[in-house]
Parts: sequence; structure tokens; C-alpha cells
Amino acid sequence: MTILFLVLIVAACAALGFVVLIQNPKGGGLSSNVGGISNQFMGVKQTTDVLEKGTWLFAAIIAILALLSTLFLKGVTSAAPEDSILQKVNTNSSAPAAPAKAPNPVTTVDTTK
Repeated sequence: MTILFLVLIVAACAALGFVVLIQNPKGGGLSSNVGGISNQFMGVKQTTDVLEKGTWLFAAIIAILALLSTLFLKGVTSAAPEDSILQKVNTNSSAPAAPAKAPNPVTTVDTTK
């Protein structure tokens, strides 16, 4: 299921990138001759409308797939995050030994004599 969502999202991203890249910010884009198709077949206004709708469509598809993937691809859930951390800790081993105390380097001088 993970691979399916990954493939669909990557395909939608590639299609969105293609649709965005074939647009010309000055209005040329597909309105110029592409692959031998002239402007007489599709007008400039209609071509830009199709490309704009395609951009919104693929952006919406990516958003929907991302949201659906969070619903369908749930990981292991637990009551509390602390419970899962405590379960991962190995409690069967003995505790490490306490470090030995270093002798106190300060010497006291008896001044009562």
C-alpha cells in the first residue's frame, strides 16, 4: 500500500511539473506551435484555461493523496508515547555499577591544639 501511494504521488508530481513547465508566463506556452498543432485547433484563451485547470487538478490530487496516505498508512499506535519508549528499554540487564568516589583532596587542619 505504501508503494502504491508513493507511485501515485510521484506520478502526480511529475504531471504537475510538466503542466507548470509548459506554461509560458507571457501567454505563449501551448498557444505556439507544439508538435505541429496550430493555434487554429485550440485558441490561446482555451489553452491557458486548460493548463490552469490542470495545475489546480494535479495540486489537489497531490494534497488528497498526502492526506489519504496518513489515514491508510498508520504506524504502530500506543496509549502514550512513554509506554512505547519504556517497552523498548531493556530492563532485564543489571544496572551499571555506581562510579567509585574519589577521595576528598581537601585536607582539614586541626587548629584546636
